[in-house]
Amino acid sequence: MTQLALDIRDVETDTQSPAEVDIAVSVLKAAGGDPLVAIRSLLADADFLRDQLFIASSLMSKGIARGGRPQYERVS
Repeated sequence: MTQLALDIRDVETDTQSPAEVDIAVSVLKAAGGDPLVAIRSLLADADFLRDQLFIASSLMSKGIARGGRPQYERVS
């Protein structure tokens, strides 16, 4: 599976304007309009980032984090 390349530029000014860009629309466009491809790509990205967070938290000294540990799931 390839990583999605998002286009978050403002077409009129050709500058990045994240406050005005709908990232969900950008993800769907990057997936060629296929919602299943978009969802699978986002899930793969989330899995990759969880792995990276686990690795970083395993290597991080408890003194640096002052005993705090990162959360692996979003708490609502």
